[in-house]
Amino acid sequence: MKHTVYLGLGSNVGHRVEFIAAAIRGITDFEKTVVDAVSNVYETEPVGNIPQSEFLNCALSVRTDLSVEQFHAKMKWLEKEIGRTDSERWGPREIDIDLLFFDSVVLNTDAIRLPHAELVNRKFVLQPLSDIAPKMVHPVVQINIEELNNETSDRHGVAYSEMHTSQLLALINDSITNPTV
Repeated sequence: MKHTVYLGLGSNVGHRVEFIAAAIRGITDFEKTVVDAVSNVYETEPVGNIPQSEFLNCALSVRTDLSVEQFHAKMKWLEKEIGRTDSERWGPREIDIDLLFFDSVVLNTDAIRLPHAELVNRKFVLQPLSDIAPKMVHPVVQINIEELNNETSDRHGVAYSEMHTSQLLALINDSITNPTV
């Protein structure tokens, strides 16, 4: 597999762990794609001013032979298949799959922005990504993920959830090569 991809997954509606597990299983069904690692699961405060439940968030490491455009299209299709409904920006989500990195590609189109525009400002992305790729260097800011996580000014609550991590692993344990580190 020639490309390394990092994804952020989140849900704060309904059966949150089941939505995330469905996303991981769906990604493993993409042709020429393997999920290598899944971070711990974190319960996180929502960003923005919309009253809503806390999110569950995790990160994935994936290898694929798909192009960035092919992978992104499949990812957006999968969100709809799982049941994501349209909502306002920073609103509640059944499932949210964010393309964080695709190799070291820097891209800014109408559909795809790489690296993900907000990841350096989001503890709920940096903490799970630190579990699986702490030494990976952000191709634009040239700082590794662990340092970005330690230095972020984001103070939204991010708490490791042993219960949700265990539930997720039980739902996906036959789908990935290297579950939570």
